[in-house]
Amino acid sequence: MSSINVDVSLKGSLRNADTPCDMAEIEEIDFSRIFDRPPRPLNMDRQRSCDERSLSELSTGLPIPSPRPSSRVENNFRLIDHLNFLPSPGRRSGFNTPLSQFGVETHPTVAEAWEDLRRSLVYFRGEPVGTIAALDNSEEQVNYDQVFVRDFVPSALAFLMNGEPEIVKNFILKTLRLQSWEKKIDRFQLGEGVMPASFKVLHDPVTHNETLMADFGESAIGRVAPVDSGFWWIFLLRAYTKSTGDTSLAEKPECQKGMRLILSLCLSEGFDTFPTLLCADGCCMVDRRMGVYGYPIEIQALFFMALRCALLLLKQDEEGNEFVERITKRLHALSFHMRSYYWIDLKQLNDIYRYKTEEYSHTAVNKFNVIPDSLPEWIFDFMPVRGGYFIGNVSPARMDFRWFCLGNCIAILSSLATPEQSTAIMDLIESRWEELVGEMPLKVIYPAIESHEWRIVTGCDPKNTRWSYHNGGSWPVLLWLLTAACIKTGRPQIARRAIELAETRLIKDNWPEYYDGKLGRFVGKQARKFQTWSIAGYLVAKMMLEDPSHLGTVALEEDKQMKPPIRRSNSWTF
Repeated sequence: MSSINVDVSLKGSLRNADTPCDMAEIEEIDFSRIFDRPPRPLNMDRQRSCDERSLSELSTGLPIPSPRPSSRVENNFRLIDHLNFLPSPGRRSGFNTPLSQFGVETHPTVAEAWEDLRRSLVYFRGEPVGTIAALDNSEEQVNYDQVFVRDFVPSALAFLMNGEPEIVKNFILKTLRLQSWEKKIDRFQLGEGVMPASFKVLHDPVTHNETLMADFGESAIGRVAPVDSGFWWIFLLRAYTKSTGDTSLAEKPECQKGMRLILSLCLSEGFDTFPTLLCADGCCMVDRRMGVYGYPIEIQALFFMALRCALLLLKQDEEGNEFVERITKRLHALSFHMRSYYWIDLKQLNDIYRYKTEEYSHTAVNKFNVIPDSLPEWIFDFMPVRGGYFIGNVSPARMDFRWFCLGNCIAILSSLATPEQSTAIMDLIESRWEELVGEMPLKVIYPAIESHEWRIVTGCDPKNTRWSYHNGGSWPVLLWLLTAACIKTGRPQIARRAIELAETRLIKDNWPEYYDGKLGRFVGKQARKFQTWSIAGYLVAKMMLEDPSHLGTVALEEDKQMKPPIRRSNSWTF
């Protein structure tokens, strides 16, 4: 691997910069509905950064030309790539500013959102290091007064897009220090690379000293360590580097070591026959027992995103090159596995419906021995003629057909989904708007489980009753993920419609954590008010619609050399 030549400067990058995009492509994406004037001119002289380097190029050290787009979908993605990998402007956007940068009057919700977000800041020895989960003082806070790694992500993105990166840098370094702590639950020691789920600043009134107290799962409900924290940490490190153009943070020896420790955990060899990660219930955003054990889409998509981000950030020294080689092999296997076995559309659903069972040998079609009678009744009405999505889980004799919003959005942003699959996911959202969006964006999982199945799957969890919390609840934080996915796929009008819907209620309802009901009509029965990531998710969504070049902070270009699987459906050409 010594011949690998990776440019980790991550300064502004453009794919196919010598190929200008014409007006027909712009009209297809219909950016005129977002802006009063066209996007600012592209700088066609910038060099490609590592974002455009394919995995094969990293493996061989040889440049590989990008194929010319051959369809409307690819043309849309080509234009998005131009916007996608412009360096983020780093300007303030929407706070203490009566007009946005495009001359459009800022929605009144934006200023209040910024005020509430700043009230959630947590300081350690005089420096901001994160935001607490919620500002709601009306009930017992439990752990909502702590800084959660996953919860801070939209806050971090809001500050980055607003030209305030220092708090993000402080957060990255503080959580990195916590990673080095000895981590024990009862008498068992966790892996060295585990990142904390959350931390809290403790003030000593006598000595006036401040210390950090971290939770690695030993205090969590269910005592489950967060698998996603390390992946979100790598994602934020790349977002910081991309937004600021400052590579010095990622190049610090402690940051390089922190990444390698995380990667060592998830790339370790074992008994697995799949490239996906085996996980327990409660290890991610769905942090209670909800039947996501096994190989949940949220973790697999985040795993894929983190591997691709790490590939851009690792130094080309002896240790770094070793991990680059391992990451490259894993990404090829993971992308094939996910695109082949997690993807479903109408044609694939019909194939599963006709599966034969007890097949043996390499020629088996039903590789996981899924019994067709296990197909849930709702899936037949839910699946539209045009559209598809990555299902929730695949493991022996089990396919979880539920829709998981976060996993599908991250699949689009990381380019785990092909351009055609990404378009199909957007088609599904539009076709099933009432079910997935309703009156308050956005369903975290669809559909809800109930009755006897609810008792078995959740252990009679009173918080996860049907259409509540993670069991079919609606979470405003998901707006930023939906918006980024919409912009990348050339469908910003979907995001605009969802944001306008949320703006009618979020301030009036005091920024709830989640909403209940089939349509998201009711404030969640146990939802905290002034939930920080509800506030930040809204702000990030607004800033990305205002300036789509922010997309480059959270999204990665498709790697043309990760070949899609053999065509399995007539609905989409892979």
